[in-house]
Amino acid sequence: MLEQIASGRRRIELLAPAKTAAIGRAAIDHGADAVYIGGPAFGARAAAGNSVADIAALAEYAHRYHARIYLALNTILRDEELEPAQRLARECWDAGVDALIVQDMGLLELELPPLALHASTQCDIRSPDKARFLAQAGFSQLVLARELTLAEVAQIRAAVPSTTALEHFVHGALCVAYSGQCYISHAHTGRSANRGDCSQACRLPYTLKDGQGRVVAFEQHLLSLKDNDQSANLEALIDAGVDSFKIEGRYKEEDYVKNITGHYRQLLDRILERRPELAASSSGKVQLLFSPDPGKTFHRGSTDYFTHGRRSDIGAFAAPGHVGQELGGVTSVGADWFELASGAPLANGDGLSWLHGREVVGVQANRAEETAAGLWRVWPAQPLAALPGLRKGAIIRRNRDHVWEKALARKSAERRIAVSALFAESDDGYRLTLTDSDGIAAQASLRFELRPAQDPQAVEQRLRNQLQRLGDSEFRLQALEIRCAQGGFLPDSLANKLRRDCVAVLQAARRAAYARPRRLAASQPAPSYPQASLSYLANVFNASARAFYARHGVELIAPAYEAHQEVGAVSLMITRHCLRYAMSLCPRQAKGVTGVQGEVRAEPMQLVNGEEQLTLKFDCQACEMHVVGAIKPHIRDQDLHLPKRR
Repeated sequence: MLEQIASGRRRIELLAPAKTAAIGRAAIDHGADAVYIGGPAFGARAAAGNSVADIAALAEYAHRYHARIYLALNTILRDEELEPAQRLARECWDAGVDALIVQDMGLLELELPPLALHASTQCDIRSPDKARFLAQAGFSQLVLARELTLAEVAQIRAAVPSTTALEHFVHGALCVAYSGQCYISHAHTGRSANRGDCSQACRLPYTLKDGQGRVVAFEQHLLSLKDNDQSANLEALIDAGVDSFKIEGRYKEEDYVKNITGHYRQLLDRILERRPELAASSSGKVQLLFSPDPGKTFHRGSTDYFTHGRRSDIGAFAAPGHVGQELGGVTSVGADWFELASGAPLANGDGLSWLHGREVVGVQANRAEETAAGLWRVWPAQPLAALPGLRKGAIIRRNRDHVWEKALARKSAERRIAVSALFAESDDGYRLTLTDSDGIAAQASLRFELRPAQDPQAVEQRLRNQLQRLGDSEFRLQALEIRCAQGGFLPDSLANKLRRDCVAVLQAARRAAYARPRRLAASQPAPSYPQASLSYLANVFNASARAFYARHGVELIAPAYEAHQEVGAVSLMITRHCLRYAMSLCPRQAKGVTGVQGEVRAEPMQLVNGEEQLTLKFDCQACEMHVVGAIKPHIRDQDLHLPKRR
């Protein structure tokens, strides 16, 4: 954020995910200003790790565009993992990484390289007090909780310095719980979400029962949410104080990253063009060679969540998978084909789906032909008898667009930095100057005996043709001026050499001009943490983290849930998603209902999945739902050799 103050323009960052370094490079090509990626260990997506060497290559590529690479080192750590994590941080500094995304405050007690620190969304940043504390502790970027409204974002913006960037998720899968406040996976399977190994219990089907045991909803995916889509809210989020717009998806494949990054690049560029006080935080303009469409890649339906307040339609209760975009209804069914009315063209290889009860049935189209205007006959890859629910009137959706995917599989974007060129005579030959859109300039000279051209106009055109060939470099020639009294004669081979030499000098100048952000100094004296005591919800899993909080004035520090010292049933998930509200059973939805001392209250409910039974408790004052349960005995009895509660 410091460069924002220096330039006088507020920098807006589009932050894309990368499962691999190759996907990270695609994200840069499609307009990302920054990429976040997991290293070989300690990332909150355990199956999305990368070698330090691959991350170094990605950082080198990103820095050509002055884009940044953020390493996700955002799990909670055991005591014996602190030293390896510290070593990884040093290796990533040497590899060119720009910042560490951190959850475990124990890392701040270690001797780290001067890498900038970003507070992970796992830190559960929902209040101005907590955001202010983290900024004072040395974090330069804060990843806000997904559940915040515009007003709540603005309150946090007002509470932290202008040098602290606010990062907000704008697209992708939504965790139903506040990030860092979900322990169901660990309680039931021993796989900790805070350790990057979530079993995704939220995507399972549940039956909801009321306090009398009556079924309210049967076998639905009641904890599964639609996917986040803030496409319509970007400018409002900017005005509320968001600086970095984050796309979820470190498990997603390249076509998703290309499509969603390109989509948000276009939306943000339109805003930046209208508002000169804003600027992208990296260099270059992107030309997309396809039309981005968020509806064509995996999603569970779309919601903008709590951005404009509570809504009842945020759940993906029917199915947790991708049902696709609606095409039209089945008009007839034959022996081995079916027809549907659709205004959208179909193609061989398309993936089609429909709902059969609460299940999504899918099939690939072996062949698709238009038999009349807007009427398509499809021969599926499976016999019709094996496709339940495929009948006249069924609504068909497309969850795989074969033609569109083929376009994404090819080169689908070009990113170039605009440069202007000046070719002029020097004392002993010619000199070429390149100046890029960031104002960085480079020169290269060539000794050559000047001689008048017999056909100056033809010679100049030939020279222009050679100098504008910037090839596969990251540059695009925007303007070329030739100042040659003699006509500018230069053999093609020498013109090409001069151009290549100058491009290499400009690349080196850009590398020299790029400054990695540095870790901010913590405030002195040490700021006080907003709370004097911490429960298991603070995720303190090592002695270093305990020392951090003690140094900041916390007097009572309980160990993390993963330490297995919580006895009996506790809140395994805390969420702003409320099933009473979704089922129109919230007391606040009934006029004139009051409870004790004027507060509305709601009786507990039960969630049942097979033999698993969870209790739902409702904190109506905070407008939150707690999913309550206990850790399974065989998981609790594991000996973790962790410090006891203080």
